[in-house]
Amino acid sequence: MVETEYYVVKKKALPEVLLNVVEAKRLLETRKAATIQEAVDAVGISRSSFYKYKDDITQFHDNSQGTTITITFQMDDEPGLLSDVLKIIAEHGANILTIHQSIPINGTASLSLSIQILETTQDVDLMVRMMEKQRGVHDVQLIAKE
Repeated sequence: MVETEYYVVKKKALPEVLLNVVEAKRLLETRKAATIQEAVDAVGISRSSFYKYKDDITQFHDNSQGTTITITFQMDDEPGLLSDVLKIIAEHGANILTIHQSIPINGTASLSLSIQILETTQDVDLMVRMMEKQRGVHDVQLIAKE
């Protein structure tokens, strides 16, 4: 399994195509574009560029009480597994704001965690990688959010 690494990069260092992918995603999320084709036409990129990068770039927002990130993932329905994931977050000094979990279907639940990253929070990249390595946790996605 290939480990995912995350970087924080200033907007001015990003290629325009990546910024346009973020804008296309925003248009879709806010329903200002009804289809992917409509969104990519509005920002001037191809559908193939959108699909190539859509899962790999997300806008990052700061707020005055730290940064709030959302992590989504699938998790096997096993006793204690959610506790193990939450322990990883706590050990890195992050604050859990919300937990949304679906009812498990075929032994797997979908989860979304809103996590406040504080000045004292340790390596977020390592925290996410540890979650990815946790037995029973699948498809971890880091999504930045206000």
